[in-house]
Amino acid sequence: MEHFFTRVAARIASAVGQPLAFVIAFCSIVVWGFSGPMFGFSDTWQLIVNTTTTIVTFLMVFLIQNAQNRDAAAMQAKLDELLRAVADARNRYIGIEHLTEKELEKIRSEIEEEYAPGEGGKPHHTNSIAHLIRRR
Repeated sequence: MEHFFTRVAARIASAVGQPLAFVIAFCSIVVWGFSGPMFGFSDTWQLIVNTTTTIVTFLMVFLIQNAQNRDAAAMQAKLDELLRAVADARNRYIGIEHLTEKELEKIRSEIEEEYAPGEGGKPHHTNSIAHLIRRR
């Protein structure tokens, strides 16, 4: 069941992310809008688009979240592999995505402090974050 949902979610997320999906949705709303006078702008006419868009939005939230979760997990696995492969990388950063916000903030502060300018305005390390940003 999990693989089935993953395949379906990936296909739907990919399909609705295409320009054609936007065109279809836009055209549907235009057709609905122009059909208003034919139905006398009735409550039923309004209810149709309100209910349809609510249902589609509700279901899309779960599909999009599933796609984002899979993408984030894949990205973390790739970054962890890069940390393992690079000789000078600090392996202690592998898996930090599971830490609390407070723990992540502490690590970020430590990194910034380590690479902050030292005495005389020179960085403690030649590959400081500021140095890397200036290179761009």
